[in-house]
Amino acid sequence: MTSVAVTQNNKIHPHKFTLWVAIGSILMMFAGLTSAYIVKRNQANWTSFEIPVLFWVSTAVIIMSSLVLMAANKAFKERAIGKYRNLMLITMVLGVLFIVLQTIGFKQLWDMGLTLQKNVAYSFLYVIVGLHALHVIGGVIALIVMSLKAFSNKTRVYTAVPLQVLSTYWHFVDVLWIYLLIFLVLIK
Repeated sequence: MTSVAVTQNNKIHPHKFTLWVAIGSILMMFAGLTSAYIVKRNQANWTSFEIPVLFWVSTAVIIMSSLVLMAANKAFKERAIGKYRNLMLITMVLGVLFIVLQTIGFKQLWDMGLTLQKNVAYSFLYVIVGLHALHVIGGVIALIVMSLKAFSNKTRVYTAVPLQVLSTYWHFVDVLWIYLLIFLVLIK
C-alpha cells in the first residue's frame, strides 16, 4: 500500500499579494503626508479649519458600504446570487454617494474661502482628502465592474478571489478615511 503525501498550497494568490503591496505603498504615502502636515502645522502662518459636517455624513456612508459589502461576500459564499447582486449594487451606490458627499463638502470649504492659494493648511487638506478620493474612485470603478459581472448571465468559474481583493481594498479605503478624518479633527 502506497502512501500519497498531500501537500497544501499555502501560497498567497498573486492578486492578493499585489494588493497588499499596493496597500503598503498607499499607507507610506499617507504616512508621509500626515507627517508633513504635523511638521507644517507648527509654522506661524498655519490657519486651522473646521471639517464640513458632510464629511461626517460621508463617513457613515462609507462605513455602511463596508458592512453591505461584507454581507455581499457572505451571500456570494452561500451562492445566494440574487442577494449578492443586490448587495453589490447597494455597495456601489453607497460608494458613489460617498464621492458626491465629499465633493459637496469640498465645495463648502471652497465657498468659505478655504482655497489652495490662501493657506498651506488648506493645500494639505485638499491634497490629503483629494488623494483619498482618487483611491475611493478607483474602488468605485472596481465596484461597478464587479456589479456588472454579478448581473452578467455568462457562465464562469466560481472564484471568490476578485471579490476578496475588492473587499480588502474597499475596507482599506474605509479605514483610511476614518483615520484621516480623526487625524484632521485632532491635529488642527
